[in-house]
Amino acid sequence: MAFKVNDFVSVLDDDLSGTVKRIQGDVVYIETNDGFELSFHRNELILMEDKSGFGKSIFSERSFKEVVAEKEKPKRKQTPRKKPKERNEVIMEVDLHIHQLVTSTKNMSNFDMLTLQLDTAKRKLEYAMANRIPKVVFIHGVGEGVLKLELEYLFRRYDNIKYYDANYQKYGLGATEIYIYQNTKS
Repeated sequence: MAFKVNDFVSVLDDDLSGTVKRIQGDVVYIETNDGFELSFHRNELILMEDKSGFGKSIFSERSFKEVVAEKEKPKRKQTPRKKPKERNEVIMEVDLHIHQLVTSTKNMSNFDMLTLQLDTAKRKLEYAMANRIPKVVFIHGVGEGVLKLELEYLFRRYDNIKYYDANYQKYGLGATEIYIYQNTKS
């Protein structure tokens, strides 16, 4: 690039800029804004159009204002699109937390609570099968995992269902979803 004396230049690999004072072959001597005279190879410099440090061809006041206006524009929130089949899908939720099933656990042992939760799960599962509800989510909580293991043991007894962890975003780790196959031949 051809530089002339009094051209405003910027250093490519450093945060320096200044005015060209003299040129000797491929070495260009510039005076920085702080008054220091430094030498650079001509390939290390770039010609700037004004003293602000930005070339007018790259950045202009108008383009900067357009960018700011575009960034400040309110954006429509994108909602995830669901297929029509998923929108109308019936999902039954069964909360098996003990405080949802009884008002007080005062005289109940752990075994009694677990038995009540499993009986409720079995009753709701058979209700879903009888009413042809394809999906049921059993909310069991994380805890020590005893109820989850017992539910899996219960679900393995049925041939027409498959079970898996429920949607993590909606339920976290404390829920199991079952899918009931409707058209099975006995």
